[in-house]
Amino acid sequence: MVLDILKALVLGTVEGFTEFLPVSSTGHLLLVGHFLGFESKGKTFEVLVQLGAILAILIVYFRRLLNIALALPRDPRARRFVVGVLLAFLPAVVVGVFAHTFIKTVLFNPMIVCTTLVAGGLVLLAVDTMEFEKKHTDVMDYPLSMCLKIGLCQCLAMVPGVSRSGATIVGAMALGADKRSAAEFSFFLAMPTMAGAFGYDLYKNYKILEFNDVIIIGAGFVAAFFAALYVVRGFLAFVSRRGFTPFAWWRIVVGTAGFVGLYLTR
Repeated sequence: MVLDILKALVLGTVEGFTEFLPVSSTGHLLLVGHFLGFESKGKTFEVLVQLGAILAILIVYFRRLLNIALALPRDPRARRFVVGVLLAFLPAVVVGVFAHTFIKTVLFNPMIVCTTLVAGGLVLLAVDTMEFEKKHTDVMDYPLSMCLKIGLCQCLAMVPGVSRSGATIVGAMALGADKRSAAEFSFFLAMPTMAGAFGYDLYKNYKILEFNDVIIIGAGFVAAFFAALYVVRGFLAFVSRRGFTPFAWWRIVVGTAGFVGLYLTR
């Protein structure tokens, strides 16, 4: 039990540090968990531990969210923004509900993760050399059609290793957003998406969870919360200044190391 808690703390820290970076937190969790010999019932830990990251971003954006909520009755711009986030969230709901079992039983696979990590790294390297037209610099002004298209891009991240934040940020940039606002919209979209994944997975698996499982998930949650709190505060400035190349090479190195590790331990 103590060893499992220590593993959960490590995995929670990995989740928190990688959730909002374009490197795939789920991919990292599956790889690190595989090599640590960590197994969770129904792969619930990998989803439920995200609650820590959700709470971290809610705290960082609490004042912004409160201002938007208070403005809803009188500000059409605030209402359009909320509708835009919900529209972007909708495709993930549809795909997540209908493909939940397939994703958890087939795609949660270390070999798939390594492949998508490397492939996603190559994509990010290419993206950093491209010059996209910057038509949108404020998430409050994203057109509703653009929000829906970003949501469709997010669905690519149902494949572990693709990265939810990477898919949404790159998708937003391809649709005319600058890097900073694209990353910020990804943060806002993460809230309903991760909360929805948490709630649905808990609903599907709560009957198989025992007290020890709850303790382990709780330990991961705490670690994820503090790690994500640290990352969220600095990511926007970092990506605006340095772009995606550091994350691209990170993905390629981790994916390649994963291939080597899987080969040596087969």
